[in-house]
Amino acid sequence: MRSALPERLDHRLKADQRRSQTVGTRVTLAEERELLAAAANAGCSVSEWSREALLSVARLSKGDAVFTELIATRMLLVNLIKPLALGEKVSPSWITEAMTMVRKEKHKAAQEVMQQYTQKAGKETSDGNTMG
Repeated sequence: MRSALPERLDHRLKADQRRSQTVGTRVTLAEERELLAAAANAGCSVSEWSREALLSVARLSKGDAVFTELIATRMLLVNLIKPLALGEKVSPSWITEAMTMVRKEKHKAAQEVMQQYTQKAGKETSDGNTMG
């Protein structure tokens, strides 16, 4: 199975594009094994795989469309489930209003959810467990 990382680029770089900078990190033995396996699975070196993985994440838009639409779908479902669970009828106009609200609020909601994940990830302890 190939990695989800972008296809590798031609390694012949122009002089002004040659890689001259390094970025490093320390990993556990288990993490190193994971990285080695992922690189082998992608058919490239750990250095190449790591560079592509880091750049791929760094280039992600904070307003990732798929994530935003997933949050929009969640918003619509949550708003639809409540009246249905209470046995209320949901009119076509109510659904139209709910969809309009979701369109207006989905970007803000997606940012808030992403902030919650970012804050939660920042609260992880060194043993990988979350605090609180």
